[in-house]
Amino acid sequence: MEFFSRVSKISSTAKAKELLFSLIEVTPPVQRAIDFAIEAHEGQKRKSGDPYVVHPLLVSCIVAYYGGDEAMICASLLHDVVEDTNFSTEDVSRIFGEDVASLVDGLTKIVEIREEELPPAASNQKLVAAALSFRKMLIASIKDIRALVIKLCDRLHNMLTLDALPEKKRIRISEETLVVYAPIAHRLGISSMKNELEDRSFNYIFPEEYKKIDDYFHQNRQAIQLKLHTFIDKVKHLLMSKGMPDSDFVITSRIKRHYSIYLKMQRKGISIEEVLDLLAIRIIVKEPLDCYKALGILHLEFKPIVSRFKDYVALPKENGYQTIHTTLFDDSSIFEVQVRTEDMHKSAEYGVAAHWKYKTGGITPSLGWLSDLQFQNNTIEEFYELVKNDLYREDITVFSPDGDTYTLPSGAVALDFAYAVHTEVGNCAKEAYVNNQKVSLLTVLKSGDIVRIITSKEPIVRASWVDAVKTSRAKNQIRVNCAIKLKEIEKRSAINIVATIFGKLPEEIAAFVSNTHLESSIHKACKDLSYLKEIKNRINNSIRKDASLLTRIKIKILKLKEFIFDNLVIHSNYNINEALFDYCCHPKYGDEIVALKSGSKAFVHHKLCDRAYGEIEKGAKMLYVEWVKDKMASYKVIVALENQKGVLANFLQFLAKNDINVLGVDLGSQKNSYASHCEVQIESHIKDAKLLRNILAQRFRIIDLYSQKDAYGSN
Repeated sequence: MEFFSRVSKISSTAKAKELLFSLIEVTPPVQRAIDFAIEAHEGQKRKSGDPYVVHPLLVSCIVAYYGGDEAMICASLLHDVVEDTNFSTEDVSRIFGEDVASLVDGLTKIVEIREEELPPAASNQKLVAAALSFRKMLIASIKDIRALVIKLCDRLHNMLTLDALPEKKRIRISEETLVVYAPIAHRLGISSMKNELEDRSFNYIFPEEYKKIDDYFHQNRQAIQLKLHTFIDKVKHLLMSKGMPDSDFVITSRIKRHYSIYLKMQRKGISIEEVLDLLAIRIIVKEPLDCYKALGILHLEFKPIVSRFKDYVALPKENGYQTIHTTLFDDSSIFEVQVRTEDMHKSAEYGVAAHWKYKTGGITPSLGWLSDLQFQNNTIEEFYELVKNDLYREDITVFSPDGDTYTLPSGAVALDFAYAVHTEVGNCAKEAYVNNQKVSLLTVLKSGDIVRIITSKEPIVRASWVDAVKTSRAKNQIRVNCAIKLKEIEKRSAINIVATIFGKLPEEIAAFVSNTHLESSIHKACKDLSYLKEIKNRINNSIRKDASLLTRIKIKILKLKEFIFDNLVIHSNYNINEALFDYCCHPKYGDEIVALKSGSKAFVHHKLCDRAYGEIEKGAKMLYVEWVKDKMASYKVIVALENQKGVLANFLQFLAKNDINVLGVDLGSQKNSYASHCEVQIESHIKDAKLLRNILAQRFRIIDLYSQKDAYGSN
């Protein structure tokens, strides 16, 4: 922003005072505060070599820019006096009054908290302390939110002058700014400050990534400006042609911020050219109703991306943000369009400060979250609940104990973090600690969490967790690991099954497999009945030719018979009277399964069951088992429906066309054809729930779909 750039270039007391005088009417109290600060900080220098008083003067300029009142201006001028000089809060109260003294006292308490809680830079817990300071800083501001805004302005000026510090300290302060201060600015609705803090922090933490994005804009500046100007002209003439005079609206262009672009590129694994809302325009109208008039005109002319439409005018964010967002196709380009009134614009840019700066307009940001702090305990996990709702709805940033930053999708779990650190860390992860609290590896992470992973010596395979993780890296690696593990289990199981058929030890069958070069294919005998029979016949032929290879066995007992139990089929040359599902792994219909033989009973397990694997390794007697083919799978699907007549009927017709039987329909409390969603019980020959969901999702928005019946026949 031009104003912040101007502030960053000022290094003298005279220039700082000149800027302040251009922003406010200098009252006697403000002049006294200026003189007091200059006297108190006389002889003090910043790391840059500038007179120290330039800092409080420029902080007061930023406070003035955001509409701070006289007391805030004075407090910002005096905010370092109590900490860095011999003057006390009582001195400030006596000279400037209780209001100013109270603000200075609040700011001083925040500083004391920082010094008390923040360990040396080498400490692995430096970000834990930052999180604690985050919470305590807000608690210290409950009494007067103005102190918090001054502190944000203080941090912003520090970020504007960070080059004077050593690299390690720059990175450390930037990390804290990204985790602590930017989220607070967002929660207060001050988007202009949040954006500035994020971009400057991003530049110091990831300079190469920042430069790549910056270079792209410099290299494509003319093309970008041409696209924006052409689209703005088109929209302007369109609105005017539909009855909106040009005096009733203003159109400005904007380009997505660097840090926001980076997060989207990381989350989606795309290049900057693929970021859909890179180019944007903002239409500022006079009245709220005009927002919808402009929106209607745009949607009738340009094709919108429906999934990206958001109406924050009707449903404002908690921080008071109001704007209509839509994304439109225009020729070969895509543009994000924001429509808001002037009051909404002021609130969006200045948040809680807009009500000081403009004395009117917009919705006041909800500060209930701030008041609630006094009723919370001291755990960082609970505290960070405050910022997760809006700030990182699409992305979250978490940290390792060493302070390394990781960007993950919203809803990511600790295991996602483990895979983000390193593939082997994810493969061998056995425990997780979030903010020093032991948690499940499936614990959903929140932005700002500090995550530590404990690993085992050997990889741990978790087939059922593939749906719990969010990142493609974690999902793909879990699938790869499962495939490798399954092949190993299938090889051992196939040998055990053949050994059971012939009444021999698995070692003897393994020797035969090795001698006949079947190692690469024997695993198929676990799930391909025809291949199992082929192996059985090969062994029979070998027995006939060479009795020394294996003791000759009577052929009559080797014929495999079929035993059907509900939804299972077992093939064995022994009589099997009962098939039971072991409750240690709870396989569902369609899962990969194995069967252990105990007398005349078969005990069925998931192939990746640890207990079953232990028995398989010991050479347990095993049976060939498979699910009954063509059995219909039962599901419950929850589908979102547009609130209009006939949509439910269309959905049911779609099911029928795809040979899906409907067992029941539940419209919940709305027993009519206008329900916004419904639950439908269905049966399908499709055994793969994901495949079925994808089919339904081609036409309808599926909220949830899950198998209604497991292998035990229970709902």
